[in-house]
Amino acid sequence: MLNWLFSDPLPAGTKAPAFSLPDDSGQTVTLDSLRGRNVVLVFYPGDDTPGCTKQLCQFRDDWGEAEARGVEVFGVNPQNARMHQKFRQRYHFPFPLLVDEKQKVAALYHADGLFVKRTVYLIDPKGTIRFAKRGMPHPSEVLAAAVKTGA
Repeated sequence: MLNWLFSDPLPAGTKAPAFSLPDDSGQTVTLDSLRGRNVVLVFYPGDDTPGCTKQLCQFRDDWGEAEARGVEVFGVNPQNARMHQKFRQRYHFPFPLLVDEKQKVAALYHADGLFVKRTVYLIDPKGTIRFAKRGMPHPSEVLAAAVKTGA
């Protein structure tokens, strides 16, 4: 009955669930279209909240490391594209924010609940979860799980 509160993230080694979500500019992002690349999904509760802002700013500040490792980063929560755009512009995030209306994708990734559970995943180029952790792991910890690609 309280699974939504106490669920664990999907474990490393699990095939990442497919998704299709609009980003803050209205473009559709699918996991299938990202095949061949490392992908970080940062599920976070809300735009413009202290913890979420800090977490996403850490990824912004370590953007050079993400680029060097060929990692695509996406913030994910259910807020609308307009709110995401304002948040992204205010903090100059170099990565898109995805609109997960009604937490449908968060549910697939065990990050749904009364509020989105702060959860970070790294998915490898073949679509396998290589890193999964609740909370605010430092970007270097997440990016260390990235698989070298031919890029």
